Amino acid sequence: MWQELIRSLAALIKVKTIVTLVVIGVFAALALSGALQPDTVMTVVSMVVAFYFGTQSRREDPKK
Repeated sequence: MWQELIRSLAALIKVKTIVTLVVIGVFAALALSGALQPDTVMTVVSMVVAFYFGTQSRREDPKK
C-alpha cells in the first residue's frame, strides 16, 4: 500500500505536471489581479489542461 502511494506521488512530480500547475497558477493570479480577461485565461488554461490529461490518458492506455 505504501509503495503504491509513493509511486503515485512520484508520478505527480514530473516536469509536465509542474509546468501545468505553474501555468494554471500564473494565469489564475493574472486573471484575479485584473491583468488579463477571464475568457483569455480560461482558453489558455483549458488548452494546457486538455493537453496534459490527453497525453496522460494516451500513455496509460496499453491498447494504444
